[in-house]
Amino acid sequence: MTNIGDGPFREGEPIWVIQPDGSQRAAEYVGVGEASAWFGGPPQVLVVYPDTRSGEAVEVDRVIPRHKEPRLPR
Repeated sequence: MTNIGDGPFREGEPIWVIQPDGSQRAAEYVGVGEASAWFGGPPQVLVVYPDTRSGEAVEVDRVIPRHKEPRLPR
């Protein structure tokens, strides 16, 4: 992982992760994923989901600040 200050968000910042169906899931930002730098591919960030206490690496394009109102699926 790179330094937290290098990412688009701050460690612990509340965010929304846009799911494949267009819905948004509440999460917390952990840091910048380095796998894409090593292996190519889109930039990724690491997130943790408080509801399940699980985490994953997601494409940075799927992450938005949570202070915005969530969009409802159409």
